[in-house]
Amino acid sequence: MEAYLYPDFPIDPPTPVGVPSAYWVGPRHLAGDDGRSYDAIADTLAGLGWTSLTLVRGRRQPDEAPDGRQVLRSIVLHISPDSLRWAQWVLPDEPFHLGNLPIAWQVSARSGLAGPLAQWSAYFTPEVPGEVLGAFLTALDARDQPALPLGGAELVLDAVSAHGWLRDVDQPGTGAVDPTFASHLRVGEVPPLIQDGDPLALLAEAGEAVLAGWQAWAEPVLGAGYLWAASFSSSVPHDLVAAFADSLSSSAPVLRRVLPESTRDRLLRAPAS
Repeated sequence: MEAYLYPDFPIDPPTPVGVPSAYWVGPRHLAGDDGRSYDAIADTLAGLGWTSLTLVRGRRQPDEAPDGRQVLRSIVLHISPDSLRWAQWVLPDEPFHLGNLPIAWQVSARSGLAGPLAQWSAYFTPEVPGEVLGAFLTALDARDQPALPLGGAELVLDAVSAHGWLRDVDQPGTGAVDPTFASHLRVGEVPPLIQDGDPLALLAEAGEAVLAGWQAWAEPVLGAGYLWAASFSSSVPHDLVAAFADSLSSSAPVLRRVLPESTRDRLLRAPAS
């Protein structure tokens, strides 16, 4: 279903009590996650046939009521039918941050069942649009060998260029930005704690060259903080990052009931009938 987008349409018209307003909005890279950073992705994974497990660890004092236990760690783990790929909902633990934002999802894959370690991992904060992360997971699920490299960086850059994103003028092979200069996609040094199966990622000493991976982020107002961020370790296949990039830069509107405060005035919107 498509709807024309009107930038001046009032975002908060009167609605009956208890009935949320819904809008078709764009661009999607500034649309946020609709306040459903877990549910939207869990629904996608359930539709792909992945199994979910809830892992809870806590501390309980003697004679303490069951609901009084202090939870130290609680994650939801989604595993593909072949056990070669998995996605962890880790937001309750906030193990580390990207751009001062807590990690919400960590997606990983391995090359075979012989070893338990991931060959690569990708990380996503809240407000990454569910449609975009869903496209990445759907592409991952469709792969017979999720850790096998395929294609090069041009796959990623071609995906966003096809939707009007602008390549870096000085280094066109390393990154691109949307036409409003709010969202960025770049290949380069990965942040600390990003896990990758390549031994070089663990052995690099201070001052040495490190493996490069794709990074994406939205910074609607320069210097005012990030809306969302995503990081892909160096071994994430380029075609999977391209699936993420293609959805991220798509001009197709997305359905939203909750809009990010930092971008609500920059979004085109039309009422959803």
